[in-house]
Amino acid sequence: MRRTLVAFAVLAGLLTAGVGGGLGLGGLGPARAAVAESAPPGSGQVALVGVPGLHWSDLSQESTPHLWRLAGDSALGSLSMRTVGTVTCPYDAWLTVSAGVRSAVGYRCGLPPAPERRGGGAVIPDYGYLHSVAGQKHAGTLGEALRAAGSCGTAIGPGAVLALADRGGAVGVYAPSPAEVTGAELAKCPVVVADVDDLIRPYLAGGSLARTPEPLTPAQRDAALRRADAKAGAMLAKLPPDTTVMLAGLADHDSVPHLRAAMLRGPGAAGVVLGAASTHLEDVTILPDITATLLTFAGVQIPPNVVGVPWATGESRTGSVAEAAAAFTGADNAGQTIRNMIGVFFFVLAALQLIFYTVAFLLMRRGRAPGLVRTAALALASVPVATLLVNLLPWARADVPMLAHIGGLVACALLVAVAALAGPWRRHPLGPLAVVAGVTAVALTGDLLTGTTLQLDSVMGYTSVVGARYYGLGNIPFALLATSVLLSATVLAHWLLGQGRRGAAVAVVAVLGGFAMILGGWPGIGSDFGGVIAFVPGIAVTTLMIAGRKVSLVKLAGFCVAGGVIVMGIAYLDYLRPPGSQTHLGRFVGQVFSGEALDVIGRKLGAMLGTLLNPILMPVLIATAAFLVYALLRPGAASAGIVPAAFDHSPALRAGFLGTLISGVVGMLVNDSGAAVLSMALALAVPLVLSVGVKALGGPPRQAVPSPTIRSTPVAT
Repeated sequence: MRRTLVAFAVLAGLLTAGVGGGLGLGGLGPARAAVAESAPPGSGQVALVGVPGLHWSDLSQESTPHLWRLAGDSALGSLSMRTVGTVTCPYDAWLTVSAGVRSAVGYRCGLPPAPERRGGGAVIPDYGYLHSVAGQKHAGTLGEALRAAGSCGTAIGPGAVLALADRGGAVGVYAPSPAEVTGAELAKCPVVVADVDDLIRPYLAGGSLARTPEPLTPAQRDAALRRADAKAGAMLAKLPPDTTVMLAGLADHDSVPHLRAAMLRGPGAAGVVLGAASTHLEDVTILPDITATLLTFAGVQIPPNVVGVPWATGESRTGSVAEAAAAFTGADNAGQTIRNMIGVFFFVLAALQLIFYTVAFLLMRRGRAPGLVRTAALALASVPVATLLVNLLPWARADVPMLAHIGGLVACALLVAVAALAGPWRRHPLGPLAVVAGVTAVALTGDLLTGTTLQLDSVMGYTSVVGARYYGLGNIPFALLATSVLLSATVLAHWLLGQGRRGAAVAVVAVLGGFAMILGGWPGIGSDFGGVIAFVPGIAVTTLMIAGRKVSLVKLAGFCVAGGVIVMGIAYLDYLRPPGSQTHLGRFVGQVFSGEALDVIGRKLGAMLGTLLNPILMPVLIATAAFLVYALLRPGAASAGIVPAAFDHSPALRAGFLGTLISGVVGMLVNDSGAAVLSMALALAVPLVLSVGVKALGGPPRQAVPSPTIRSTPVAT
């Protein structure tokens, strides 16, 4: 029986331990190797045509013949619109292109300001407001980089002026619209930017994007599309034939964010997908990538504050333009499905948690239905990994994706729970825990090693539509990884302690936890800054307790500092790479050197504190904490001794659970997801501990293994 138990627990361990070879510690490779070629430097004139609001579903041969023809000659991808707020208006989008970082003006959300003509160029009135009041200190980065290199840009339309303006708000060559620009003006500068705003204008009320704008009728939107297509076609017809053309659907058109159209026409670009190393996705780019791409094609050095990287062409796409557009639209629909589900999902999960603890409390006090409590606990603990496993199913291609996703999620959770309770391991108190924790650990480590396709478009992961993260280990998945790896490792430690092999038990936890921690924090794989800081003290405390050593508050603080040192070391290695290859870890080191790191820390701290008021997360956190405290202080009254029974049966489990709790608390404090990190760690760990305690109460006496203690050591002053 013990061998069966160990086999299932080691499943997570073997895959996690395999990270050593998969990491390739000498090279910081991207999670998605399909992004192959960057824009060649200095390849001639480059033109950006911005069509705010353009979605892939808008394109057709009938309504948009010029854009359709451009798509047939271009590499195609999706543009993630996130800047600072939930949606991105044209002003913020063009400002982001100017700055090379996600930007927002703050006081309005609408069209860019109308420029004033000045000779052959133009100037934006009161441009200094962006620097002195709005805090947009990087505004003008693109224009300044061109000017410093002795180059220039031709701006067509207000948005183009905002994108190409220098720090004084001026551009040297300007035309109000494509109809008013001449071929001679287009030939003056290597960079041309055109603002085609006909599609977005009907959605604007008084010059600003309304919070809930009135939707256009199909006929109205079709008319706007035709106007935008005609204007873009006029622009494309005047460009020299060898001009590299970029097209971007540069803003949201309503209160819901979407993935927008992106195209790149140039040598060898037709028939391939378009992505960027910034997202590690072969078919998704971000707004700051446009800045880097324009400068790269113009042969101008990219300033260090630009967080974007040049667009890159990937593998050949299969099918026609219509099929590619349908695929990109489907990806947007999948992201929208997850975005619409997240609030309901966590509300339902919170309700199930509260109901479970209430019912379990009542049943356990009366000594009734222990089997039902155990089954419900395992089913509830199977839900987190089911949110990942459901992405192995083609739910996004269903007629009703949300129903297909919900059905697949429930089926995956039941499958994991049945597997935990169906085999011979069910007779061992730790057996079902080993299965659920092992499957969760395997799913997450495997996902990290294969490009995080399970976390993308997952209710516990992230989506390109929202744009908070595009690859790597998300904050909630970190909580699940730390919990599942520590609990899986302590199952192995429990077995080794029973064999009298305490040293091996300590090594198992340290090695498996360490590999998982490095995997989660390594640039281009997990790229999780806060996760490393939080994981280290959890691993250390678990290891020390299994070793029979005491843990003090001073040691705990030292472990947190060690986590910070480790992650900064990893980030510094990332920083040593070329800027275009760095992840956000390396860029953070650059922000430390430039003095901008405090702004980043302040934003994340504000986001973390905001989660403490979340009406969904906090009830779960409070209810779980109250249940645990009461169950430990009053075991007979609260849980018929089930929680203490679990820890009496396996002191190693007690060590792993405490390590999980510490990682969750530290993770809550250092991640912008805040309370969500601790809530999800407890949502997985507590039901699993209860399942062990229920079985242990009816099982044989536990093996005699000394239970380590924890004491607090006063800090000398």
